[in-house]
Amino acid sequence: MTVTAMPQNETGQAPKRRRRTIILAAIVVIALLGGGAYFVLKPSGPAKPVEGTVLPLDSIQINLAGGHYLRLGLALQERKGASDVDGSKALDAAISLFSGQSMADLDQGQPRDVLKTKLSHELTSLYNGDVMGVYFTEFVTQ
Repeated sequence: MTVTAMPQNETGQAPKRRRRTIILAAIVVIALLGGGAYFVLKPSGPAKPVEGTVLPLDSIQINLAGGHYLRLGLALQERKGASDVDGSKALDAAISLFSGQSMADLDQGQPRDVLKTKLSHELTSLYNGDVMGVYFTEFVTQ
C-alpha cells in the first residue's frame, strides 16, 4: 500500500497540528545534539600536577629568640617535568620565616604546622608552581 497524498485541509496545506509536532521534534533533536556536543567537547579543566622527585637540601641553623637556635633540614617536592629547582630560594624563605621565632612556638605542633603551611605557599609562589610541597627532614631546637 502506498500513500499518494497527505491529508489536506481546505486551504490545501497539511494540518497545523502535524507541522507543530515536526517543529517541536526538530527543536528537541537540536537541543539534544547541542547538549551532547557540550559534554563531549567541553574542556576538562586544569590537570592535577603530578609529583616528581624529592630534592633534599642541606640542613641549616637559624637563630631564634632568646639566644636559641633551630637546626632545620628541608626537602622539596618537585612537580614532574619541573625545570632545575635551586634550593637557595627555599632556604632563604625558611630563614626569613623562622628567624626570631620563640622556642615555645616551635615546640608545639599547631604553630609549627602553620609556619610549615606558610613556607609551602611561599615556595609555591617563588618557584612558579615547580615546587608542590615541603618536608622537614630535620627539626631540632636548642
